[in-house]
Amino acid sequence: MTDVPSDATPKLPRGVRLRRDEVRNEWLLLAPERVLRPDAIAVKVLELCDGARTVDMIVEELASAYAAPREQIDGDVKKMLRDLADKRVLDLA
Repeated sequence: MTDVPSDATPKLPRGVRLRRDEVRNEWLLLAPERVLRPDAIAVKVLELCDGARTVDMIVEELASAYAAPREQIDGDVKKMLRDLADKRVLDLA
């Protein structure tokens, strides 16, 4: 497992989509032959993974929005992004 660089610009790769299932009232991360059900916090992070924002920018935005310690958010976000990248449902460019 490698660390996620703070200047990486995460984005969903081609073929992976974050979609709201209105029937089941839940968010789904759809990938070829795979469906993940992210929790509410993961959805907020994934919505910010647009390929333009860096990991630092995402962490800063979340720290401001939730008035939480930046260091804690940094560690949690990087861990989540690494896990999703390892599952090949997120690109860390």
